[in-house]
Amino acid sequence: MSNRILITGAALAAAACSNGSGAPQAKPNIVFILADDLGWGDLGCYGQTRFSTPNIDGIARNGIRFTQCYSGTTVSAPSRSCLVTGTHSGHTAVRGNRELEPEGQFPLPAGSRTIFHDLQDAGYVTGAFGKWGLGFVGSTGDPQKMGIDRFYGFNCQLLAHSYYADHIWDNDVRIDLADNCDEVPYGQGSYIPDLIQEEALSFMENSVKEGKPFFMWYPTTIPHAELIVPEDDIIRGLRGKYPETPFHGTDQGMWGFRKGGYCSQEYPHATFAAMVERLDMYTGQIIGKLKELGVYDNTIIIFASDNGPHMEGGADPDFFDSNGPWRGYKRDVYEGGIRVPFIVSWNGHTAGGMETDFICSFWDLMPTLRELNGQLSDEDMDGISLLPIIEGKKGQKEHEWLYFEFQEMGGRQAVRKGPWKLVHLNIRSDEDKYELYNIDEDPSETRDLAAENADKVEELRGIMEEAHVPNPDFPMIKGE
Repeated sequence: MSNRILITGAALAAAACSNGSGAPQAKPNIVFILADDLGWGDLGCYGQTRFSTPNIDGIARNGIRFTQCYSGTTVSAPSRSCLVTGTHSGHTAVRGNRELEPEGQFPLPAGSRTIFHDLQDAGYVTGAFGKWGLGFVGSTGDPQKMGIDRFYGFNCQLLAHSYYADHIWDNDVRIDLADNCDEVPYGQGSYIPDLIQEEALSFMENSVKEGKPFFMWYPTTIPHAELIVPEDDIIRGLRGKYPETPFHGTDQGMWGFRKGGYCSQEYPHATFAAMVERLDMYTGQIIGKLKELGVYDNTIIIFASDNGPHMEGGADPDFFDSNGPWRGYKRDVYEGGIRVPFIVSWNGHTAGGMETDFICSFWDLMPTLRELNGQLSDEDMDGISLLPIIEGKKGQKEHEWLYFEFQEMGGRQAVRKGPWKLVHLNIRSDEDKYELYNIDEDPSETRDLAAENADKVEELRGIMEEAHVPNPDFPMIKGE
């Protein structure tokens, strides 16, 4: 696999680990901002031109921008399961967005080891602010049972569709929001991402006061599906900038209102742009808080998205070229559904303005943080540590292959090995099919080469069979 790095900013010498005094630095804080359904092309540093993301672009200018990073899979819950457990979607415990009563999705099983457990053991205080979706309160996947000291936000992905939901969770305490009741016009109460942002900033401040390193996971709901933002200067500056086709959705009095339905929106293009710019504003506030607290220089900042861009709720990824040059969207295992932005900045360790086409994935985060803290080996995971490439050092391991599966739409699989990508569609049908692409020569996956490369198809099919371990909770193949 390729390991080319383009240096577009400071020299690698700037990535020295010393703090200048010869003394070892304190453990670095870690902030991981995970956008929801943000496309590869929805950031300025990945080519977006219709709106701006200066704060996120600044992370890229100060760090390393990956151009071949893959999410866990192509929808939220299993992608996050891969991320927090270091396992790919053929091994991970949660493999689909399955809704369960009373509120939430299929939980991580008891005994699951997560990045939060690792970091707690390393002396970190851990927090998650945003959308969880890996187990409702009291279940085996409750955030507090998964190594999270402080959780604030949406426990349930379905209810997270509403940006003016009637309640959120503070650990295991339900917080009812009186100003988001049916008596208040929708959009005039508390915008949930604003509440989450306030709590996230307070978490960092309190952690620093306590003198503890912190890991803050920030799985925001922006810009997932429902298109709505507070009436402020951001949206006012964008209305009238784009052609618009109003979206008619689920409004007050209709079934599904505040329970998963997406509200109507007269200005879907402007609102989508305003949501991403609002996320960029939140990112700038997080960076500003780190600087205010005096810990910015000893904080690793990571930015990514959980999967490719969505098309629900009036969203129009084609208008914004949200998937960049890649084919497909959320729920596809083509590149557009699983290739995501991934940026890492760490002052004194990453040389600014770096770009790499190194092939990596979400399940690499856990072994990376383990190496950072000198912890357990990565033998119980599918990932590899990215610490060498992040710090510009030698010795970076490479993946032999990456595997993806998706439960819905008849079942889908994909394997990436070097330049080759095999896609398996309609798995549970008698009319399943395989498609083969050379990503280096045909990055947009327009030319199916399966017919003339039967040996390569068989090789990658063998990897699919090896990588997929049956899970009785999420049967994938016919007969499982």
